[in-house]
Amino acid sequence: MKKRMNIKKRIALIAHDHMKDEMISWVRENKEELAKHRLCGTGTTAMLIEKLTGLEVEKYKSGPLGGDAQISAEITNGNIDMAIFFSDPLAAQPHDPDIRALLRLAILYDIPLANNRATASFIIKSEYMHSDYERNIMDSGELASEREKQFSHLK
Repeated sequence: MKKRMNIKKRIALIAHDHMKDEMISWVRENKEELAKHRLCGTGTTAMLIEKLTGLEVEKYKSGPLGGDAQISAEITNGNIDMAIFFSDPLAAQPHDPDIRALLRLAILYDIPLANNRATASFIIKSEYMHSDYERNIMDSGELASEREKQFSHLK
């Protein structure tokens, strides 16, 4: 299935506690480009971005309180075009299942996902930031049917 991503994209901004300074720094560097799009984010990250950069950010709950799950739901509803998620690779997160679900859904719904500054910078500088883009959403029914055929010999 195809889904059109418009020129004005809806970008989710998420950062774990030890990565919030990195996120704020990256947003400041890319403020001019980000201002052209619709921004949303989880809890404290969204609040800090708005307060420290002046950009308008739609706020969801904090990650541990369900914010990552809210972003995941928005992905499945086709309301998120990309996610910039600066996760802390050295800290365990109490809401790890929600984080993994968000990552899995980003793959399933074919949205760009940056987990570090370099990837985020490559995405934001991409020619696709200034144009429509057709993304391919995996068809879960088709995938299930293919897997059933693949393992039919086990019956």
